[in-house]
Order: sequence, then structure tokens, then C-alpha cells
Amino acid sequence: MNRTFKSVCTALLAASGLFLVSPASKAQTIQDVAVFSGPDRTDRLAAGARKEGTFTIYTSLQIEDLKILTDAFEKKFGVKVNVWRGSAEDVRQRVIVEYRAGRYEVDLFELGGREMESLHREQLLQPIKSPVIADLTPQAVISHGDWMGTRLNIIAGVYNTNLIKKADVPKTYQDLIDTKYKGKLGIEAEDEDWLATIATEMGEEKGVKLFRDIVGSNGISIRKGHTLLVNLVASGEVPIALTVYNYKAQQLKAGGAPIEFLGLQPAVARVNGVGVARKAPHPHAATLFFDFLLGPEGQKIMFDREFTPTNRKVSELPADMRVVFSNASQMLDEKDKWSKIYKEIFASRAR
Repeated sequence: MNRTFKSVCTALLAASGLFLVSPASKAQTIQDVAVFSGPDRTDRLAAGARKEGTFTIYTSLQIEDLKILTDAFEKKFGVKVNVWRGSAEDVRQRVIVEYRAGRYEVDLFELGGREMESLHREQLLQPIKSPVIADLTPQAVISHGDWMGTRLNIIAGVYNTNLIKKADVPKTYQDLIDTKYKGKLGIEAEDEDWLATIATEMGEEKGVKLFRDIVGSNGISIRKGHTLLVNLVASGEVPIALTVYNYKAQQLKAGGAPIEFLGLQPAVARVNGVGVARKAPHPHAATLFFDFLLGPEGQKIMFDREFTPTNRKVSELPADMRVVFSNASQMLDEKDKWSKIYKEIFASRAR
């Protein structure tokens, strides 16, 4: 075919609208990118992410913790991360409203398991076939695949070492009925999944009665927010807190705060997760960050921040702590039941 004839054919095809776009030039959706595989997966994702230049994450993670992760990602891949932070429930409501209005601005979520499970049920997430999933602890591998566990928020009890003598530290939940703890107990305002998990472990009726008896004997101070509660223990306003996040207490303890763990067994673990939005506008960058967050680099950053990561190549569960897992799907179904019980036990008798 001579050049003149080829040029004429090309012009005719273009004029008739039949000129085909090559597959390489076609914009790829998250559904295309989600199934990338092979040894060049990261290179392909990184190349696409650099072309996209940016992506947006909605999260409930504390900004100071997230910033260390996003700074490392931006430095490595040259891709800017935009962040919108709110409570997990605020994030959930925001994206539902956006999708119903046809606004597809978010690429990726990092939230508590219950909220991630809600987004799954709303069909707002895209399963990602990532090789790093094989390295996760079994409880972090979610069967339907729409999201995966990034870290464990272990809910544990702590006390102020200046206010509670070592000899007076309770060894079991049953010990908390003792009236020497009157006016010394605190709890977070919305930890109904913690109560459900502990009570179910003990036997629901027995467990619920135990916490009614504890509050009946000693009262309890209710505070909104785990970070606030653990800081109140550090300051001495709340001598003993039953439900704080393990990582935040570890951070404060490492900084010299007079905090120690109660060691009450079992502790309850919430699986926090990451998921990619079903209509992510920056699919390569979102998938690349998904891999980064679950892979050794992101998980090591979380480990260094006192989080409990889910990648077994980075860290296993604490050997000295018996941990039971809150079931995100079950708690989504039973939230009203346990919220009612929680408020009846704690809020109605709070001091």
C-alpha cells in the first residue's frame, strides 16, 4: 500500500466516523484497572497514576496519622493525595448523597468496618484483585472482596498510674463491681459493638447483667470520642477507662503519659478497612494506594505509629493479649438492638 493510497483511506475512515481508537489510548475505568495482574502490575499502576496526577480519599483516620502515610506515598510515586476527613458516619452519608446526585469525586475510603460494610451494601465499592491480600491476617480478608482490613483498632482498658495503685488494678471485668472503683470509671459514648462482642463472649444475658451491676455499683462517666477519653485518663480526669484505642494509648504512653493497660481479657478488635469507589475518577492512583496501604511499606508506617497492622509480614497480633473480633456485618444488622442496650446500661446511669 503506497503512502498516497494509505492517506486517502485514513481520511475517508475519519470522515465516515469509522476510524478506530487504539485500545492503548482508551481511558481505563476502575473495572479495567482492578484486575491488573503480573509482575508489571505496580509499574503499570504507577505510570497511570502519574498521568492522573492525583486522587481523593475519604477517611475517619486522624490527620496526623494519615499524613505520614500520604507523604510517603506522594514522595515515592509523585501523585498528590487529596483528603476529606470526618467521622465514619459522616463519610458514609456524604458519599451516598454524592452518588445519588451523580457526583463521583471520591476514589478511595479508609473507614471502620461497619461503615465499609454499609458502603458494600450500597454497592459503592469495587473489588480489587491485589496480590498483597494473600499476606493479610484471615480476619482482614473480607469474603465478598469489596474492601479489605488495613489495621485493627483494638479496644482496651487503661488507667492512670498516678491515681490507681498497682495493687488496686482490676484483673477481670468482674472485679469492676467492687465499690472501690466508684466515681473512677469512664467509657466512650458509642462502643455498642464492644459491649456486644464482650457480652456474647461471656454469654449475652450474663454479660449484659455484669455491666449493669458494674455501673449500678460505681456509676460511669461517658465521653464522646476515644481520643478525648484516653487524653482524660492521661490528665487524671478519668482514672480508669474501659474502651480506648490501643494505638492511641500506646502513643501517649511512649510520650511519657502516666498510662498503663488494664489487661482485661478479652480485648475487642475492630477491623478498619480500605476500599476503592465503584466510579473512582482516578482508578490507577486509587488502586496503587490500595496496594501501598496493605503492603509492607504502608503497614510498616502504621506499625511504627503504634497501630496493629493486618499484614502478617509486618506484625502478628499481640501475643500477650486475647483478642476477639467485632463482626462488622452482624453489628450493622444489630446496631439498633445493641445501641438501645448500651444506652440503657451506661447513659441512663451515667454520673
